[in-house]
Amino acid sequence: MKNKYRILVTNDDGYEAKGLLCLIEALRELEDVKVTVVAPANEKSACGHSLTLVRPLRFVSVDDDFYKLDDGTPSDCVYLSLSTIFEDKKPDLLISGINRGSNMGEDITYSGTAAGAMEGVLHDVPSIAISQVMDFTNPDGDFTLAQKTIKELVLKIKNGTFPLPHREFLNVNIPADVKEAKIKVTYAGYRFYANDSHVHRNPRGEEHYWLGLHPLNFSPREGVDGVSDYEAIRDGFISITPIQLDLSAYKSMKKLEEWID
Repeated sequence: MKNKYRILVTNDDGYEAKGLLCLIEALRELEDVKVTVVAPANEKSACGHSLTLVRPLRFVSVDDDFYKLDDGTPSDCVYLSLSTIFEDKKPDLLISGINRGSNMGEDITYSGTAAGAMEGVLHDVPSIAISQVMDFTNPDGDFTLAQKTIKELVLKIKNGTFPLPHREFLNVNIPADVKEAKIKVTYAGYRFYANDSHVHRNPRGEEHYWLGLHPLNFSPREGVDGVSDYEAIRDGFISITPIQLDLSAYKSMKKLEEWID
């Protein structure tokens, strides 16, 4: 009997998130594919590449081949899945998402969605992070194009090869309110940031703060050829960015040596 192509799925929006359920639905439409889901029990957006080291974690069965990890992060989900469920043989592919909202530019460093893919490639599992850019005045969102895109990418990988080398993953962003779109290979854009927090007081006068959302303001990177992820999304393209885990600033090494001397 032919072995099925095994895909591990996680996310950072939690096990009940619509994007995750749409991803599972899309993948299960593919032939000879076995989907295993391990997702956080609670939303872990912007948790980055964090692991839980100060308390135990527990798998809770939701359905066949579907588990939530009690208060775990996306990195926890991948790490524990590979050491337990996939102890004897690694999955053929890991997919993290479909995230509710974009993950572009330096936001990738905050992203729990991207972190799930990071954890995968650290363990030599080809990995994809996929996010749906959204108009948050429509809280449900439409994941149809994202479903179509991920199926096309999986089939291309399954029937061929993963296009990236060791410790690199694909970061995919889907434009909002678009039924059809072409793919454009991009680099991670330059994001503008500002501090935005909102103070609230409870009935006893104690102050509490909510961190705010920032507008998606980007610019191209100076001296870089190609198109940024934000520019592609702005122009109605699907953005696919190869992301490497090596954060070394190679161009600054010589200058730093001179500074040290």
